[in-house]
Amino acid sequence: MKHRRGFNPLQRRSAHRKALHRNMVTSLFRQERITTTKAKAMEVRRTAEKLITRAKADTVHNRRIVSGRLYDEAIVAKLFTDIAPRMKERNGGYTRVLKLGERKGDAAELVILELVDYVLDTGEKKKKDKKAEGKGK
Repeated sequence: MKHRRGFNPLQRRSAHRKALHRNMVTSLFRQERITTTKAKAMEVRRTAEKLITRAKADTVHNRRIVSGRLYDEAIVAKLFTDIAPRMKERNGGYTRVLKLGERKGDAAELVILELVDYVLDTGEKKKKDKKAEGKGK
């Protein structure tokens, strides 16, 4: 039974687990979309959502707490100036998990972890721009 289990240790020691969270959250904030296993995504999601909630109030105290969890100062700045203001009116649920299927080698369930307001860049906009340029000439 899973009663009174606070988190999934992911079969790693604490230092390895903290480094994993730090690296994956940094990658999530940098690219706004990452592919990983379901177990890791569910744990990293908790960390990411807590940091976004912290960053919504831009104070020195919150910046120091977030900087203690993320070592890349450029990502900390992006979190406070770009990501958190976009999430200002949301009360939670800043991330989304999309299922991809199973990995071929070990049948681990793969998912995409992304920020809710992530917009997938497709080639449609470029095609429309080319058509608009052709009509203007």
